[in-house]
Amino acid sequence: MTRQEIKERARAQLGNKLFGYTWMMALLACFIFTAITGAAASVIVGIGALIVVGPLTYGLNYMFLKQAREGQPMELGDLFKGFTDDFGGTLLIGLMTTIFTMLWSLLLIVPGIVKGLGYSMATYIKADYPEYDWKQCIEQSQNMMRGHKGELFMLYLSFIGWLLVGALCAGIGTLWVVPYIQASEAQFYESIKSYVIG
Repeated sequence: MTRQEIKERARAQLGNKLFGYTWMMALLACFIFTAITGAAASVIVGIGALIVVGPLTYGLNYMFLKQAREGQPMELGDLFKGFTDDFGGTLLIGLMTTIFTMLWSLLLIVPGIVKGLGYSMATYIKADYPEYDWKQCIEQSQNMMRGHKGELFMLYLSFIGWLLVGALCAGIGTLWVVPYIQASEAQFYESIKSYVIG
């Protein structure tokens, strides 16, 4: 799919209505995700967010992927699936991708960004292949993203206009953009998932 097609599908996934039920539920899920990771970071400074970011990222991606495929209303309970399905696995995916990205970023910013893009599909892969351990998910993400990192990077960049407009509304408008980005990422995964080597 082209970038435009991915974004069109993402808007359709969210119901094409900024204040519609699906878009608002997606916004709420993203807000809860941010609130919990922020709270965890403040409670256990330095490592709090690392403990919850993997399971919560898995849950958030699971929610959007499920909704993209089935078109059913989002269930906020799915946000916490990473704590019940395979807490150790989702924890390690989040922890190791963060550590690896940080280490690559110590060399230069660009290698860190490139590696981050390479790891970006790991939790989606975990959702599709729950039997995979953290290392397999990261490896398969890198395989999947080979030749596609630039496409995902350009997809992210295409939201700058939306973010700027959202920022003009006292910053509140950006809240509505985050679910749009998340839905587009899920659609991006759907468009390239055939590249997973299982």
